[in-house]
Amino acid sequence: MWTCKNLWKKLAPLARSSSTLCRQNARGVVLNNERRLPLVPQAHMSSGTPGSGGDNNLYYLLVGATCVGGGFYAYRTIKGDKERYQERINEIASRPNKVVPEQPITEAPGEQAAETPQEPSVEPSPIEDTEELPAPVVESEPTPVAESLPAETAEPQTTTESAAEPATVAPAEVPAPTPVEFPSHAPYLLIGGGTASFAAARSIRARDPGARVLIITDEPDLPYMRPPLSKELWFSDDPSVVDTLRFKQWNGKERSIYFQPPSFYVSPQDLEKVENGGVAVLTGKKVVHMDVRGNKVTLSDNTEISYDKCLIATGGVPRNLQVIERAGEEVTKRTTLFRKVEDFKALDKVSRDTKSITIIGGGFLGSELACALGRRSADSDLEVIQMFPEKGNMGKVLPEYLSNWTTAKVKSEGVTVITEALVKAVSYKDGKVEIKLKDGRVVKTDHVVAAVGLEPSVELAKSAGLEVDSDFGGFRVNAELQARSNIWVAGDAACFYDIRLGRRRVEHHDHAVVSGRLAGENMTGANKPYWHQSMFWSDLGPDVGYEAIGIVDSSLPTVGVFAKATAKDTPKAATEKSGTGIRSESETEGTASSPVASSTPEPPPVPEQKDNYGKGVIFYLRDKVVVGIILWNVFNRMPVARKIIKDGEEHADLNEVAKLFNIHED
Repeated sequence: MWTCKNLWKKLAPLARSSSTLCRQNARGVVLNNERRLPLVPQAHMSSGTPGSGGDNNLYYLLVGATCVGGGFYAYRTIKGDKERYQERINEIASRPNKVVPEQPITEAPGEQAAETPQEPSVEPSPIEDTEELPAPVVESEPTPVAESLPAETAEPQTTTESAAEPATVAPAEVPAPTPVEFPSHAPYLLIGGGTASFAAARSIRARDPGARVLIITDEPDLPYMRPPLSKELWFSDDPSVVDTLRFKQWNGKERSIYFQPPSFYVSPQDLEKVENGGVAVLTGKKVVHMDVRGNKVTLSDNTEISYDKCLIATGGVPRNLQVIERAGEEVTKRTTLFRKVEDFKALDKVSRDTKSITIIGGGFLGSELACALGRRSADSDLEVIQMFPEKGNMGKVLPEYLSNWTTAKVKSEGVTVITEALVKAVSYKDGKVEIKLKDGRVVKTDHVVAAVGLEPSVELAKSAGLEVDSDFGGFRVNAELQARSNIWVAGDAACFYDIRLGRRRVEHHDHAVVSGRLAGENMTGANKPYWHQSMFWSDLGPDVGYEAIGIVDSSLPTVGVFAKATAKDTPKAATEKSGTGIRSESETEGTASSPVASSTPEPPPVPEQKDNYGKGVIFYLRDKVVVGIILWNVFNRMPVARKIIKDGEEHADLNEVAKLFNIHED
C-alpha cells in the first residue's frame, strides 16, 4: 500500500502535464486550420506522445491498484476494530466470574489451611505454619481483601493465618445488590426535618390526598418538636427520658416529642410504589446543591433527586462566641451549642457527671436551661451559673422592671446569675474552663453552654440563586412565602414581609407551624398570602410563663397592666385546662370577636405595683400604635392580642384595652 502511494505521487504530475500539453496542441491546430481535429480519447490522459496508448494502460492500472489497496486497508482496519471491541466486551462481561472463583492462595504450600476457612466456624491456629506466601500470589490478588490487609501486602513474609484470612472473607467479596434507599424523583421535596417541614407535609396531604412527599433531613431523627428540649424534658422524673424522649406536660399528660410514630411514614424506597402516596423521611442526608433550572438537588453523597415543587425549611444553627471558637480543642470539647436531640442527651449526661455548668446567654433558651438545670441542682452538687451582657434575664425582650423580677425568679431556682458580663477570653487551665470577663472577673467551670442566638441556614442560596436578607438574614420570600418558581421557604429560614410590622424573620415554634402549613397549601395551588401574626411562649418552670406576639423589643416604649395572680394563672394550670402543652395548638381557642371587659376598677400604675407581677399584659408601642404584646401568666387570649395588632389603631387608655384580656377576674 505504501509503495503504490509513493509511485502515484511520482507519476501523477507527469500525467497532469501530459494531458495539459495535449489540450494546448489540439487547441492550436483548431485555430490555425479553422476546423476541429478528430478526437483521440487516449491522448487526453496519455503521458507519452499523442496517439500512443501504452502509458494510458499503466495509468489505469496504477489507479486501480490504489483503489484495491485502500479498500483492503479499510477492510482490515474495520475487522481489527471489531475484533478488539468484541474482546473488550467479553473481558467486561467476564469480570464478576473472575472474582468469585479466584483463590490463588490455595497454590501456596499451606493449601490445606487455605481450604478449611470455607467453613466460617474453623480457623487455623496462628502458630501452625510459618511458610512464606509467594509474592506473585499477593501481587495478582485484585480483590478488596488485599487492600484491607496492608501488612500482608507490604511484606511477603507472612503466616498461614494471613493466608487464610483472605479466604475466610472471600465469600463476602461479592456484595449483594444495594437496595434503593430513596426515589430519584419526588413530586414534593421538603428540605429540612423540623416543625415547618412536617406542617407543610400534613398540609400538602390534606389538600392532595395522593401526594408523595419526601422530607430530607441531616438529623438521624424523624420530625420532632424542639420546645420540650429546653422545657418539660428537664422536669421529668423518668430516668429513661433520654432514651424514650417521652415527657409529662405541665397538665400531667404524657406525650412524645415526635410528631408521629415511625408507622405514620412510608419508607423512602416505597414512596413511588404506594398506591395513595404518603410521607417519607430520608434521615442523615444533607442537600448541598440546588439546580433550580433542572428542578433537582444534590446530596452530600453526590446523589441527585429531582422534584416538581420544593420547600426549603432548613432552620438554623446555634451561634457560637468567637472567643470560644479560638480557644482551642479542649474548650470546644467542653462546650455545648444547644439545638437538637443529641444536644439534649449530651447536656443531660454532662449535668450528671460534672460539678459546674456555665450558661452564656440571657435570652429565652439560656433562661429556660438555667431554670431547668438549677432545679436539678437541688438534688445534686451541681453548680449552675448564668451570665449575659444585659442587666437582667431576657433584657432584650422584657422591660427592665420585669427583667429584674425574672432574674430574681431564676436565682430562686438555685442559679448564680452574673449580669453585665462581657466575655473577653476563654481558656482551659488545670482541668477547668476559665472564662475571663472584660471587667476583670474570672469564672471557672467544667462545662459551657453557649445560648447566644440562631444563625439561619442559607447555604443553598448561592447554588439556587436565592436572595438573602442583609438585615435579618434568611431567604427573602414574597407574601406567598415563595422565593422562586416552584421554591418556597418556611420556618426560621424565611424572611417574610409583614403587612403590619414590615419585613421580619421569626424563630419560634408557632411561626414554623403556621408558615409551614401555608407553604404546603401554596405548593398545592392555594396562592394564599401570609398574614398571620405568629406567637411564641417561654416557661420558667411550671409556675411562670408568658406568651408574646408581634415586635417585643425592650428598646420600645412599653405600658404594663398587672393584677394579682391566682392558682390557675400558671403554665401548669393553663395546660390542664386546654389539654395540651404546646400552646400554639391551643392559643386559637379564645375568640377575639367577643371580648368581655371587666368591671373591676382600673389597676394602679406599674411603679406602684412594686414586685407584684403575678399576671398582666405588656404593650409595646411604636408611634403610639401597639406593635407587640406580652401576656404574662395570661393564657388562651392570644386571638385578642392578634386582633389589636392587626387593627393598628392608637389607644388613648391602654388600661381599657387590658380589660379585654380579663386579667382582673378571679
